[in-house]
Amino acid sequence: MLDVCLLGTGGMMPLPYRWLTALMLRYNGSNILIDCGEGTQITLKKQGWSFKSIDVICFTHYHGDHISGLPGMLLTMGNSDRTEPITMIGPKGLERVVTGLRVIAPELPFEIKFIELTETTQTFDMCGLQIEAYKVKHNVLCYGYSIVVSRLGLFDVNKAKSQDIPVKLWSHLQKGEVTVDGDITYTPDMVMGPARKGIKLAYCTDTRPTQLITDSVREADLFICEGMDGEDEDQPPAIENKHMTMKEAAQLAKEARVTELWLTHYSPAVTYPSEYLKNLVKVFPKTIMGTDRMTTTLKFED
Repeated sequence: MLDVCLLGTGGMMPLPYRWLTALMLRYNGSNILIDCGEGTQITLKKQGWSFKSIDVICFTHYHGDHISGLPGMLLTMGNSDRTEPITMIGPKGLERVVTGLRVIAPELPFEIKFIELTETTQTFDMCGLQIEAYKVKHNVLCYGYSIVVSRLGLFDVNKAKSQDIPVKLWSHLQKGEVTVDGDITYTPDMVMGPARKGIKLAYCTDTRPTQLITDSVREADLFICEGMDGEDEDQPPAIENKHMTMKEAAQLAKEARVTELWLTHYSPAVTYPSEYLKNLVKVFPKTIMGTDRMTTTLKFED
């Protein structure tokens, strides 16, 4: 199961009723934060989720509304007696940017490990899942992320018995481990069926629609996407500033055949995002207007 919480849904500036962009994921005891806008630790505290156990922070890009909450977050984590290292992933320049922000948090009781993205797409195995980064189209270097929880196939007892595989090795093979007994090597494919459908969450903000985004988020169980503006007449400025309108996000979700779309990263001028929902569901019926601390749990299919 993958717990998902959309901590903040605002773009550009925080509002009294809307914090800036951030997403929190919990899986098997690990926590992953994507973006850390101003107010992230406040809305995280309201949600009742722990910031002390964040293992990975992914950044889409380094505009203030996506990273300005980091220095305060690091200070709070340091004051909570955290000693475990934390991994940060982001576009090229990540270490330089974070080092600059840490002028106000120079001494921390934990190590920060940096992974800077340099390719169009990159994949990392962390915390028992895959983090897939893909380049998007903004006016600065920017990436989207897909989080994938893979699922092994079913263990085939008959296959194991027919090959005289010792019962003591079954649990290891079922976990995907290669095992050796005497001079014989046993591999999981000898007893496992084809991989079953896993869980996929996709997230991108601050971008124009691109084919790479469509391909990267395809068939996601949940697609969280920027919906900066709601009016059709806002498309020209969205194109100029490399943002996406709500309707474009809905069209992208339709083309990618995702299960559900949550919109986020609203312009401060969008006071009531729900006003646009009626027209959006005509494009993609499973469109939902994201709100701060909206939460769900993605589960494997039976």
